[in-house]
Amino acid sequence: MGADGAVVARLAEKFSEFRPHADERGWRLYLGSEARAHAREAGCGIAAAAGVVAAAAGVSRTTVMAGAGELADGAEPMPGRVRRPGAGRPRSEEAQPGLRPALRELLEAGTRGDPVVAVTWTTLSLRELERQMSGLGFRCRKDALARLLHEDGYSLQGMSRVLEGKQHPDRDAQFRRINALIAEFTAAGDPVVSVDAKKKEQLGPYHRPGRSWRPAGDPVRVRDHDFPDEELGKITPYGIYDIAANTGFVSVGTSHDTAAFAVNAIRLWHRQEGAARYPGARRLLVTCDAGGSNSYVTRLWKHELAALAAGTGLEITVAHFPPGTSKWNRIEHRLFCHITRTWKAWPLMTREDAVAGIAATTTYQGLKVTAVLDDAEYPGGVKTSDHRMKYLEEHVLDRDPFHGEWNYTVRPAAPQEPGPAPAPGPDLEGLAALAGIGDLPALLDRAIPAWEAARDYRRALARGRPRTRDTGGGIKKLTPAAAITAAACRIRLGMTWTLLGQLLGTWNTTIREAALDAIPVLEHLGITAAPGTPPVTTLSALHEHAAAAGITITGITHQITQTETKTDDTPEQAKLKTDAAYLAVSTPNPWPRPRRVAVGASRPSA
Repeated sequence: MGADGAVVARLAEKFSEFRPHADERGWRLYLGSEARAHAREAGCGIAAAAGVVAAAAGVSRTTVMAGAGELADGAEPMPGRVRRPGAGRPRSEEAQPGLRPALRELLEAGTRGDPVVAVTWTTLSLRELERQMSGLGFRCRKDALARLLHEDGYSLQGMSRVLEGKQHPDRDAQFRRINALIAEFTAAGDPVVSVDAKKKEQLGPYHRPGRSWRPAGDPVRVRDHDFPDEELGKITPYGIYDIAANTGFVSVGTSHDTAAFAVNAIRLWHRQEGAARYPGARRLLVTCDAGGSNSYVTRLWKHELAALAAGTGLEITVAHFPPGTSKWNRIEHRLFCHITRTWKAWPLMTREDAVAGIAATTTYQGLKVTAVLDDAEYPGGVKTSDHRMKYLEEHVLDRDPFHGEWNYTVRPAAPQEPGPAPAPGPDLEGLAALAGIGDLPALLDRAIPAWEAARDYRRALARGRPRTRDTGGGIKKLTPAAAITAAACRIRLGMTWTLLGQLLGTWNTTIREAALDAIPVLEHLGITAAPGTPPVTTLSALHEHAAAAGITITGITHQITQTETKTDDTPEQAKLKTDAAYLAVSTPNPWPRPRRVAVGASRPSA
């Protein structure tokens, strides 16, 4: 082996160790450096030295010469780069001069954003932009389009739920008052809670948003539709967040979300945690939103709070957030969001699963949650009487001068004396006897099922048109017994709807709608008009007829004047329905309504 062969072998061993650790440019410069060094040591030209180094490295002589030339020209380090700037193909907008103006014109129609802010966005996707740009004769891939959009101030954004709708003029003032109350109660060591009801959750194998780690190919299988399951039911979590202690308490209800349920959740919190955490506290601050079961307009909410104050001896101060600002309530972003995170990607199969998931909620900031199941029944539609509200306003509620409907204090008070007993209802037995019906309970047993079927059929037809709002506030709803008794009096005695409404304590239109469903049912059972019977149209005529028959009717002493009523003694026009409304029910009505005739006209004989 000659001298050059020994050099090649020595360099080859060194190059094999160094090559894996150098990039393209570094490797080229290193070979050029070795060639320059070998030329100085061997006293040969750079071309001959480059040949020796190229043979040892297994590269072309041109590569070694290029590296040596760059070193001779004073090559400088280029951190993070292998090639010189400016290499590669030109950008799309440089190769196609009209591309950027065409893209801006295309985006103009779909651009959204605030003209005052420099951030805008577009509703067109990158692939759609690429397709439309291709139709205009420009070749530009979606990566280049994304770069151009960013350079022009566009960004990929989702929606931001920040608009609060119509804002009350005292919105900010109420916020400042709530913050001042929280600071005052907290500094005094008194409890401050933020309360609200979380949205109802369907029990069963239903989809929940989010993802969780599971074995590959084994996702949690749930239903493909979220149709409710009446058997499994729903739950309503009502939360109490203790602001000072950073703890949560959730009562999971299985009945209606009423004010009684909401206040009972506060009662459970005080019984299980509040009384022990704040011993000796004589007052409590409750912050809540303006709607729902804890609405500031709900009478039952104040009635239940009064009962809670009387039972615990606490002076309960309530501060409502203005309408439309419930998301500012601290429980929303201190408790409920973390419960949603705990429930993610896992169905709530049972009530116990929901309670366990809530109780497992924790955060790095130290949040701990207690959850209990409240399976008591809370019926809806419970009313608080005017007598009770008058007592609360006079002896229990202390309203603040600033928006007393939002800010008030419920003070402990002695139990209220019972109010006046409700007035007795109409004498249905006496009216039925006057109409010739001796055994009213037996008739009701036979007539009520058929009357309910006829009523349900009429309501099914009515669903084909918009639902009208009931404007007769305070008018009693008729029971099936009252409707059937009224229908019997209409058939046998020819009573007007106005008189029947006065006797039963409701509007003539209300009694008419209910009784017209019962008239064909009673006629089918053999109750028809008696020929020659004079119609009873006034209260005096009713008393004369009762006296002649030896029947005493209780609870009717004077004529009641009804306002805003329409006479019903004239024939009425039929109410036409659309074909779609008739087709809504496939089976014919077994109890068609009778043709309405004027009172006093001839009636069919028995």
